[in-house]
Amino acid sequence: MRLGLALGYWGRGPNPAHLELARAAEEFGYHSVWTAEAWGSDAFTPLTWIAAHTSRIRLGTAVAQMAARTPTATAMHALTLDHLSGGRMMLGLGLSGPQVVEGWYGRPFPSSPLTATREYVDVIRQVLRREGPVELDGRFHAHPYGGADGTGLGKPLKAITHPLRPDLPVLLGAEGPKNIAQTTRIADGWLPLYWSPTRTDAYAAALTELRDGFLVAPMVRAHVCDDIAEGLLPVKAMLGFYIGGMGHAARNFHADLMARMGYEDAARRVQELFLAGRREEAVLAVPDAFADEISLVGPRQRIAERLELWRKGPVTDLLVTSPDPATLRTLAELNA
Repeated sequence: MRLGLALGYWGRGPNPAHLELARAAEEFGYHSVWTAEAWGSDAFTPLTWIAAHTSRIRLGTAVAQMAARTPTATAMHALTLDHLSGGRMMLGLGLSGPQVVEGWYGRPFPSSPLTATREYVDVIRQVLRREGPVELDGRFHAHPYGGADGTGLGKPLKAITHPLRPDLPVLLGAEGPKNIAQTTRIADGWLPLYWSPTRTDAYAAALTELRDGFLVAPMVRAHVCDDIAEGLLPVKAMLGFYIGGMGHAARNFHADLMARMGYEDAARRVQELFLAGRREEAVLAVPDAFADEISLVGPRQRIAERLELWRKGPVTDLLVTSPDPATLRTLAELNA
C-alpha cells in the first residue's frame, strides 16, 4: 500500500504550508500528492506550482470537478501538466452534486449521471490516445456539437499537442454502488471519499471484479496525538460540513453514503442540524465511532495497529490528510 498526501482545496486563501508539506512528503517517500477544488480555488494551478518545486512525487487531482470544464479542456490541463512534470500526472475526476453544479457552475445536473460520466471519460481517453479526431455521438458531451442552437459548423479535431502518455491514469470519485461499479469498468482507479477498513462489505458488490493494476485510493485524516477525542474533532468538522452542507436536504450523496455505512439516523440528524444553522451542534452530532473508523487518530502504536486493517483490504494508495509533518513522517515509517 502506497502513501499519498491529500491537500484538499483552499479555504479563505492559499495555505502557505501546502508546498512545504508536499516537499516533506516527497522526502518521506510518499508516492503522490493530491489537490482538490470546490467553489473557490481550482485543482490544477496549485498542482502545477507543486510540480515546479518537486521532482519525483506523482501529482493527482482528487478531485477535479467535471462541471467546471468540458472534457477536452480537462484533457488539455492533464496532458499539459503531464508534459511539464515529466509524466507525473494522475487525473482524478468527480461529478459533484446538483447544489454545486447548478448553483456554482450554472449548468444543469445531468439527468443520467452514469451516462454523463462515461461520455466525459470517453472524450478524455480519445484526446489522450490521439488516434484520430475526437468524435462522440453523446447525450451530454457530443463531439462535434450538434445541438439545435449550434451553427452546424463544428469539425472533429485532434489535439495539436502529442500527449506524453496516452495511458495517463484516470480515476473517479464515486459514492453510489452503480457509480462505483461503472468506475471499475471505465477508469484506472477509484477515489472513495469515506473508507472504513472494518466495513468493506459496504462496497463488496461494486468491487467484485477489479482489474490488475486498478487503484483504490481513499482519503484518510491522520493525526498522531494522545487525546483521541480531540484528534477526532477536525474529522467531525469535515463530516459535518460534507453531510450537512454539501448537498440539498433531499439529495445529498455524502449523507446517503454515511447511511449505507450503518449511520443513517446520525446522518439525518447531522443534516437537520446543519441546515437549521446549528453547525456546532451538527459537528458534535457526528458519532465518534464513525469519525474514528474512517481516520487514523491517536498514539503511534494505535495508528500502527489500525494501519494494518487498511493494508488487509483492496486499498492500493492511502491518501493522507494532515497538516502535521511529524504525522506524515510517522505514517511513512509505519508503512515502510
